[in-house]
Amino acid sequence: MSRNVLIVHAHPEPTSLTQQLVEVSRDSLRAQGHTVVESDLYAMRWKAVFDADDFPSRADPDRLSFVRESGHALRSGRQTPDVAEEQRKVLAADAVLFQFPLWWFGMPAIMKGWFDRVWAHGLAYGYRDAGNLHRYGDGAFRGKRALLCVAAGGPAVDYAARGINGPMEQLLFPITHGSLFFPGFEVLPTHAVYGAGTLEGPALHAAKQGWQARVQRLFEDAPIAFRHQNGGDYPDRHVLADHVAVGQDGLMAHVAGAAPRLAPTSRPGRGPCP
Repeated sequence: MSRNVLIVHAHPEPTSLTQQLVEVSRDSLRAQGHTVVESDLYAMRWKAVFDADDFPSRADPDRLSFVRESGHALRSGRQTPDVAEEQRKVLAADAVLFQFPLWWFGMPAIMKGWFDRVWAHGLAYGYRDAGNLHRYGDGAFRGKRALLCVAAGGPAVDYAARGINGPMEQLLFPITHGSLFFPGFEVLPTHAVYGAGTLEGPALHAAKQGWQARVQRLFEDAPIAFRHQNGGDYPDRHVLADHVAVGQDGLMAHVAGAAPRLAPTSRPGRGPCP
């Protein structure tokens, strides 16, 4: 069955591992008969800063309220063309891949700016002007899948359960649970390539094969079991019920059952972030 897949990626170097893995994504998806659309943020020279220039026609010219102006621009059809086009791509997609290097334990600023500007009020939050009703498993992107592919320069051991950097899924929780699950995506367990700055030869080939296998299962793998806001675990839509995740708190309390773990997808090694 042919589907539409959007790849949003961020790396300024065409020969980087991130860009090589994007090529794997593109080729694998097309080989399966899917339609592939890309947003290469550096090539697009994406405006990363969310500011007054995003609202050429203001509802309130005296005070900049990002929530109000974002909603006003969306509803009135007066968003900047670049933002409107990215929203169109996301809404047309059955799945979205986000591919980026891990820079200072998160995504590059240019990709963070993509979320800041594209995730408008009335779309990714405040959906249907229903306040907090449509969030965490509901919302405009419900039924779509999302998958992160992250290239990390450090070794896999640093990201183990007791590793000094912390587990990858917990480091990326603000993205997977916040930026993606909040507006309704089904979010698959993150795919990480470790030691990315030193990969070459057979190890690089193995990393590409590992990612290709994940891409081929994009519409088959089970998503992370994040708890849905409206599924009964949050009676007041804010705090977990006393009988849910007893004895747990923190991030992983919001994942039903055992938290997903990432197995190393490449030979551990050291080197700069790719």
